[in-house]
Amino acid sequence: MNAPIQEFLDRILQLEAAIEQEAKSRRQQWQADFEENQVRFDQEVLAQQKRFKEGLFAYVFMAQWRHVLCVPFIYPVLLPMLLLDALVTLYQRVCFPLCGMPCVKRSDYFVYDRTHLAYLNWLEKINCAYCSYGNGLMAYGREVVGLTEQYWCPIKHARRRMQAHAHYHGFADFGDAENYRAELTRLRAELKSLRDQEKARQPLG
Repeated sequence: MNAPIQEFLDRILQLEAAIEQEAKSRRQQWQADFEENQVRFDQEVLAQQKRFKEGLFAYVFMAQWRHVLCVPFIYPVLLPMLLLDALVTLYQRVCFPLCGMPCVKRSDYFVYDRTHLAYLNWLEKINCAYCSYGNGLMAYGREVVGLTEQYWCPIKHARRRMQAHAHYHGFADFGDAENYRAELTRLRAELKSLRDQEKARQPLG
């Protein structure tokens, strides 16, 4: 990867860290603390949240007609998402070890913490879990496919790629025939190194 692109990527990482720090300070403002991967609210804060909870009856029967029309199209999508989840997981568990690649840790991409919010009724919490699952699945699948692309076809596109995955900017330049094979070897070795580091971190036993 050339130096200017690496410098830009480093700056992006710094900005992402700054954004997360700001989000953390906002969470502290609302007294949301994390303990053992779960959110803990002070009882007084929970009581305050419950004052803003909309009753289930009002939430359902006062819903806008356009939202009601969306329901038959939203929830059936869960079935193909579950199938995609299973197939992506099976694919990487079988193929990644064969190619010397590190498996993506699925649990890193799925976050279900909105159920702790006392101002949401149980139907809103189900909807939030649905959105969390869908977005987590897309992020998880994107990482699996990104690593696959790095192994099999790590070449940048001639056209601009919207929302490129994290590995894309390290790929070989489009049209660089002379250096492609060497870059392919380097990028595959990088994946193998990541897998070896992952194995080294795992406890013996």
